[in-house]
Amino acid sequence: MSTEGSVEFENSVVDRATVENMITRGDYLVIAGDEKVLASLPSGNWIAGTIPYFMTDDGGKVAQDILYVNKISGFNSGQFPRLTLYDVNSISRIASEAPEHGFTILILPAMSNVHLSYAQNAPDYPNMYFSPIVGWIAGLHLSELGSNSAKVGFGPASGMLSDTQAAAMHVPLPEHQVANIKIVNLFQKGNGAALRFPEKGFSATNCKIDGNDGNLAHFIKENNIDTRLPLVANYSGVMVNVSVQEVLDDKVNFYAPVFNDIEYHFASPVGDYVNEFNSALPAADAENVAFCCNCILNFLYSELEGKKTGKLTGPMTFGEVAYQLLNQTLVYLTLENY
Repeated sequence: MSTEGSVEFENSVVDRATVENMITRGDYLVIAGDEKVLASLPSGNWIAGTIPYFMTDDGGKVAQDILYVNKISGFNSGQFPRLTLYDVNSISRIASEAPEHGFTILILPAMSNVHLSYAQNAPDYPNMYFSPIVGWIAGLHLSELGSNSAKVGFGPASGMLSDTQAAAMHVPLPEHQVANIKIVNLFQKGNGAALRFPEKGFSATNCKIDGNDGNLAHFIKENNIDTRLPLVANYSGVMVNVSVQEVLDDKVNFYAPVFNDIEYHFASPVGDYVNEFNSALPAADAENVAFCCNCILNFLYSELEGKKTGKLTGPMTFGEVAYQLLNQTLVYLTLENY
């Protein structure tokens, strides 16, 4: 039930003409879609990220001709969202510029310098964790890897698309409403070797394996480890995944950084993703989700095309943001009145 003066989300899969009408009337929008559709949108109060993978009401879908839209409304007079671009030099200000009471939605283009900087340094940004920051990493159709780049869209700048900047929407909330970020991570640490890395980064060569010097790529090959399973570690009480991108001769590349002061284990397998997901999502939240995104790796490895994950819909992305960068995790935002 809505409360007068409360911020609300309306989420839907729509065609380009419908989105254009929403933009023209001044709606505040967060948009996910393929670059071909985003490129022609008019200027307005919106941010966007490129992605053609979605979880819809009809199940997982790959589509390059639709848009998934989060429409945000219900603002009090004078309390409207602020849309901002960040580059590698300014992204550290995002938490300091967040609303004193509200939340921020952030979209970063995959494998850009601003993405890499945020992934490695966000936990140390000033004021981080004082205001919710939620969002995702823009991507592209997997067939375009190597020939195109992920991009974010920024409506105020004539619908500009950029592969070097991040786009954020800072959303203020009325005093009676609070935003909470939550995650559903089905992966748990397995019983295999404990791994520690000498430095933080998106790749690793040598590391400590159960306290002994070793090479991670060699360890994975010699033990036939299924790299669809991420590394899992306890980050201050929260299980966080680091997904493997590729295993080379002597080096392993990741989709998120490992850190040098944390112990990692490869995850235990997940049996039935959909059933385990539906069991893990709190029933009270299922009816109260304002914003949601899930990982493209969950979409691929768990074969979610055509399958439903409860009532949660949104883009299937190249990474998720719940303050810091996450992998193979569903992230969602709830808005609660009190």
